[in-house]
Amino acid sequence: MPDLLLELFSEEIPARMQAKAAEDLRRMVTDKLVAEGLVYEGAKAFATPRRLALTVHGIPARQADLKEERKGPRVGGADAAIQGFLKATGLSSIEEATIQRDPKKGDFYVALIEKPGRATLDVLAEMLPVIVRTFPWPKSMRWGKRSEKPGALNWVRPLHAITATFGLETEDPDVVSFAVDGIEAGQTTYGHRFMAPAAFNVRRFEDYEAKLLDAKVVLDPQRRKDTIVTDAKQLAFAQGYELVEDPVLLDEVSGLVEWPVVLMGSFDPEYLKVPAEVIRATIRNNQKCFVVRDPKTGGLAPKFILTANIEATDGGKTIIAGNERVIRARLSDAKFFYETDLKTKLEDRLPKFEQIVFHEKLGTQAARIDRIISLANVVAEILEPQLEVGRKLYKGSMATYFNNVRRAAQLAKTDLLTEVVGEFPEVQGLMGKYYALAQGEDASVAAACEEHYKPQGPGDRVPTDPVSVAVALADKLDTLVGFWAIDEKPTGSKDPYALRRAALGVIRLIIENSLRLSLLKVATSALAGLDVKSAHEPDKLASDLLAFFADRLKVQLREQGARHDLVDAVFALGGQDDLLMVVRRVEALGKFLETDDGKNLLAGTKRASNILSIEEKKDKRKFDGTPDAALYKLDEEKALAKAIGEVAAEAGAAVAKEDFAAAMHAMAKLRPAVDAFFDKVKVNDDDASIRENRLKLLNEIRSATRAVADFSKIEG
Repeated sequence: MPDLLLELFSEEIPARMQAKAAEDLRRMVTDKLVAEGLVYEGAKAFATPRRLALTVHGIPARQADLKEERKGPRVGGADAAIQGFLKATGLSSIEEATIQRDPKKGDFYVALIEKPGRATLDVLAEMLPVIVRTFPWPKSMRWGKRSEKPGALNWVRPLHAITATFGLETEDPDVVSFAVDGIEAGQTTYGHRFMAPAAFNVRRFEDYEAKLLDAKVVLDPQRRKDTIVTDAKQLAFAQGYELVEDPVLLDEVSGLVEWPVVLMGSFDPEYLKVPAEVIRATIRNNQKCFVVRDPKTGGLAPKFILTANIEATDGGKTIIAGNERVIRARLSDAKFFYETDLKTKLEDRLPKFEQIVFHEKLGTQAARIDRIISLANVVAEILEPQLEVGRKLYKGSMATYFNNVRRAAQLAKTDLLTEVVGEFPEVQGLMGKYYALAQGEDASVAAACEEHYKPQGPGDRVPTDPVSVAVALADKLDTLVGFWAIDEKPTGSKDPYALRRAALGVIRLIIENSLRLSLLKVATSALAGLDVKSAHEPDKLASDLLAFFADRLKVQLREQGARHDLVDAVFALGGQDDLLMVVRRVEALGKFLETDDGKNLLAGTKRASNILSIEEKKDKRKFDGTPDAALYKLDEEKALAKAIGEVAAEAGAAVAKEDFAAAMHAMAKLRPAVDAFFDKVKVNDDDASIRENRLKLLNEIRSATRAVADFSKIEG
């Protein structure tokens, strides 16, 4: 079957827009083909700094013919209805319709409409100009004299040419005949802007890609990336260095060149006195260059790798010299900023925070720092007993621990006011660590200055130092409680203050460090430190925030393969604000439900709950009293009552010891008695007192299982 080749050749396509633009082109064309009844075999889109290209193969040469029966008005119906039917179906007279006999509803007119399929070439000629005109660029422009006319084309940059061919591999393809804003589609495209700018004709995709390569254009973005990485590694290795890989920068650089040429430049080793992250940020942000590492020292080498878009006649010497000149100036600025910052102690920057508003309803940054100090101390006090056990987490004295927590919370935000962070915001926290170490702060304090922001994403490292953990929790919980208090919660896809990320950070800090922490206690302390009028009662606010944590925990556990309904079942017990215990209970519950005992007990418990719900609704009352043992008529009733008493005591004791596996083991003993009860006992006995007593016994099953979870929340 025929293939389509489409290229939209423009002055420039910004690197940040290329990947989405290629996907948008593929989606728009293929969706329209399918809507027109043209099911294709495959499609792939490409982008370079000057062109979007698409190949769609295995498209039918024409649409299938369509036959449709359209039911019309009743025979003998109103003339207006008949005339409307004729107009809608294209029939010239009612005699062209057939009559469908229906003995019950009467006879109806039916039109048999045959719509012949169109040639795909004609369909493409109709749809492609619409796609070009409606292409969803984030930003677009008009240009030239044509821009003065109504309906002028808007495009990311001036569109110069359109290539559109359609045909079989074995034949010369047809040009899809259409024009957009005076630009006629054809078979002509252009090579590299400098090395091969001449026009040339193409036929189909394989021919197009090969000719572009001859014209110094690598069409496939992945191939450009592979070339850059391979050449950069080889160039670094030849000099005795290692490339510091940077996937984000690689994506950007590959979108800036059509013919990648990797070169190496150098800078004065004197600049290596500046922190490596600052050097990397300077070179990366200003010149889009990679840095290299010296494997002997583990530190950066005074070299950088750039990606040119041309094979220069001088071997790239001029290009390298130009980049070296710019990088030298930028590194000189960075060195000046760094040395200037070192002249001012971090604590001396604190007064400036009095004039900086954190949020109009939450006060200044200075007030926020005070809240973090106070809340970090609360968290540290809760964590202190856990640190004391075996001294596994903290080697110093507890007095030193508390002093370091307060000091770290005080200094953690101060690097925001430094020159380096002002120039390179991505190194905030990290520079706080460097400046703290430079002024002689304890290593734990310095580490917390960097780590209190972590983890910032699912792949980010979780701090383990107790000082960092305390300050990180305080920072995130102050943010969450503060924005909850002023009713600035995430809604739908909107989360301007990254509160979901903050909650996930709290969850990971607690779970991955195996910490016991009452979220309600900490949230209450945080709320007490706020100088705001909340629209919510403290208990309601804390409850809502805990529900938010439950939702985030479900997301976290689901990504790890756990069932979200088990989280609901545990949180439904109420008062579950110790996330570590929630997770351990969920894990034990999940393992229990994988066993036959667990599955059958769940089924029995749900059966009991369903019967109770029906009867409680019918009687408009609860059956929550203690059953009367004197009313037990059958051995199965007595056995179930005895099993419930034993299991409830055993499971309750196990839960009190936080041995959830033992609690589940105890629950398993309930299963035979429950099975036997439902097999032999009629719950809704004719005797009202016996019926009530048996319903109370069912309620005892529900109550007993709530020692570990609310089984009604569990699916299955």
